[in-house]
Amino acid sequence: MIRNVIIIGSGPAGLTAALYTARANMQPLVIEGLEAGGQLMLTTLVENYPGYREGIMGPDLIADMRVQAEKFGAEIIQSQVTAVELCALPLVVRTAEAEFRARTVIIATGASARLLGLPSERTLMGHGVSTCATCDGYFFRGQEIAVVGGGDSAMEEALFLTKFATKVTVVHRRGTLRASKIMQDKARANAKIEWRLNAEVDQINDTTAGEVTSMMLRDVNTGARTELPVSGVFVAIGHTPNTSLFHGQIEMDANGYLLTHDGAKTSVPGVFACGDVQDHVYRQAITAAGTGCMAALDAERYLDGLPEHLQTA
Repeated sequence: MIRNVIIIGSGPAGLTAALYTARANMQPLVIEGLEAGGQLMLTTLVENYPGYREGIMGPDLIADMRVQAEKFGAEIIQSQVTAVELCALPLVVRTAEAEFRARTVIIATGASARLLGLPSERTLMGHGVSTCATCDGYFFRGQEIAVVGGGDSAMEEALFLTKFATKVTVVHRRGTLRASKIMQDKARANAKIEWRLNAEVDQINDTTAGEVTSMMLRDVNTGARTELPVSGVFVAIGHTPNTSLFHGQIEMDANGYLLTHDGAKTSVPGVFACGDVQDHVYRQAITAAGTGCMAALDAERYLDGLPEHLQTA
């Protein structure tokens, strides 16, 4: 059996692609992946997704999208893709349990935020710990918070958060920042931003209370530990696109993000990419959903353009 489309990933991009391809009678197969639902599954209240006036919990938004896609005939399986072969039709997608063949593949594997590796960080994710200032900054109005990181992304997050917080402390493990000079100058010129350089995060408190109350910092030169009272911690040390499956088969940029052109097309005919796996700039649920729609429409047009014997083989 050769399927019309296989969608790898089940976040906002993958599920939107599933909805559109299902409504186009393409009978999509969605392979969820290990992190089913994507980064929204680590999010509490989402207030910036259109259509939900009172906001919606991240997992509930994913559940709604999943049910909507299934309503129109999308098949969703709980499995992890282990290998792909994209050199010729039919395209091959393998899991530990089965091998699938398809005329088109939509890649929506997303990107994973790099974390500090602290147990408390995972426990408090969505309860004061965040990896997205644009998503969660609004919840910290009038509070003191910290941004961990020293690159351009960290400076951008810190500057954005000054719109809400009374004080933003930038914590970086080195004495110098990696950010560009222009971004450093902007951040240093902002009176709301304070600095804790040469400092590593040892602990985020308080898992017992279920909310962030402070963080323990360790001076990398002296080893001295100090407590920094904060209500929120934004980890801004970068993202890693989930593209290891596609190395050597699809064109990527220097950081491993899939390159797309003319919509959601990749360098391989019949293979499309959407969401954070190809977007390192916006990284929002709504933009991921938008590119999921693009990928679905591009896949439908590609199928329509195939020779008749390939459409039915």
